[in-house]
Amino acid sequence: MGVYLTPIIVKTILSLDDLRGERLAVDANNYLYQFLALLRSSDGTPLHDRQGHVTSHLAGLLFRTTRLIHDYALHLVFVFDGAPPVLKQAELQKRHAQRQQAEQAWHAARARGDYASAFSKAVMTSRLTAPMIADAQQLLQLLGIPWIQAPSEAEAQCAFLAQNKEVWAASSKDYDTLLFGAPRLLRFLTLTGQEYLPSQRRSRPLHPELIDLAECLATWQLTHRQLIDVALLIGTDFNPGIKGIGPKRALKAIRQYGALEQLPGDLQAKLDLHRCDAIRQFFLHPPVTADYVLEYHGLQEAALRHFLVDDRAFSMQRVSTAITRM
Repeated sequence: MGVYLTPIIVKTILSLDDLRGERLAVDANNYLYQFLALLRSSDGTPLHDRQGHVTSHLAGLLFRTTRLIHDYALHLVFVFDGAPPVLKQAELQKRHAQRQQAEQAWHAARARGDYASAFSKAVMTSRLTAPMIADAQQLLQLLGIPWIQAPSEAEAQCAFLAQNKEVWAASSKDYDTLLFGAPRLLRFLTLTGQEYLPSQRRSRPLHPELIDLAECLATWQLTHRQLIDVALLIGTDFNPGIKGIGPKRALKAIRQYGALEQLPGDLQAKLDLHRCDAIRQFFLHPPVTADYVLEYHGLQEAALRHFLVDDRAFSMQRVSTAITRM
């Protein structure tokens, strides 16, 4: 989920044509969860093959990615999450409980035939399992598209690639990517221009958003380290923040006092400063790898057809379209 910075963010709205020919490091787990949430039947059941393998994420990955590459000449490198940091355990437990609650509501809505409610609850039950990730990595391999296994957070690895100028920008929905130091963050790399909001049962228009870290820091009159402190006051995937403090108030506090350790005592008392410093150091010095190859390799057409058509029950025509694009 990441940190909530939307009210203070400085962004530029782009079109896909503005991105033509750029190389992007894509937060793969973030990307796949979008497809798991939305590519479902009317009652919220995810797409699957005859053996019950979930294929929603593969369908989205195949068709969106090949269109972005073919129609806009984008060079995409996918980065997968590694082992979650210990600091994230509480957040992962909370998400698990939320998914369980949503699953119960989904099944109850299906049972009473309320498919609108069922779908809105189903999109919050998405799980990206190890076999599903392995399928996605196999699909990328067969398409010839490079992918990287991050040692920890994919956003950190994407930021590392962007810092080294091996990609033009990191692409993720999560603002955490900025906290990891990505010089450019591209949000909403989508073809449809829509995002479904399950809690409101409606869609909203979307366009690619480019956030330049240096521009944001200059506007906010902050250092990168201070931006991390703003996030820690709001709350991140690693800490709850302080209740009642949102982005604007957090920004004002850090601009006034400079750091968490210099905040007034009543605010400091609401923070675990030792844990906050550990999180700060994780954002500043995250685990990343330099063991990767970013070049595209050959399309394995026969193996791709076998995997998607024979094993995962995709239509031959749609797979042929993706092959033609590549």
